[in-house]
Amino acid sequence: MAEAITKTTTDSRAPRQNGSRREQMPAEPKQYEEVVINIDRVSRVVKGGRRFRFKALVVVGDGKNKVGIGVAKGADVQAAIAKATEVAKKHIVVIAIDKTTIPHDTEVRFTGAQVMLKPAAPGTGIIAGGVVRSVIAVTGIKNLLSKSLGSTNKVNIAYATVEALKSLVPKDEWLNASKKTAKKVVATEETK
Repeated sequence: MAEAITKTTTDSRAPRQNGSRREQMPAEPKQYEEVVINIDRVSRVVKGGRRFRFKALVVVGDGKNKVGIGVAKGADVQAAIAKATEVAKKHIVVIAIDKTTIPHDTEVRFTGAQVMLKPAAPGTGIIAGGVVRSVIAVTGIKNLLSKSLGSTNKVNIAYATVEALKSLVPKDEWLNASKKTAKKVVATEETK
């Protein structure tokens, strides 16, 4: 009887393959695309001299309609990027997209940076520079015109771009706005 138990336990075990467990695990698909926009070396003056750290600006997006921005500091570059990615994932916003472009033009000022976004015809591509292009690339928008005015601070431009994308109103809401308001007015008059 003891032989039967040992036999079943040895038979149920899978034969060990060469390689580690990490290689055997299937790679999980990434939910968000991460892009490092900027890395700065920042210093703090202390009694013994200067202490250097790194500041990372990271944007994450799912390529459909979600985007987030994160800024964080770390002792080394990898730590700063990891922290900034976590911050960006916590601050994800959903944006309105109309096919491959945005539903309407918008202009937003965030501190010193001012960003203007306009919808573009299919086949135009993303006409944007530097930081704005990096943010738009992870959103799933394929056609867009933009202009960055004012400050050239990369962090402020990134935040201004996300604020501009957040301010977009879906096309069906502003197209039928007059009908909806008329229905609300009629409904309120009927209840009186």
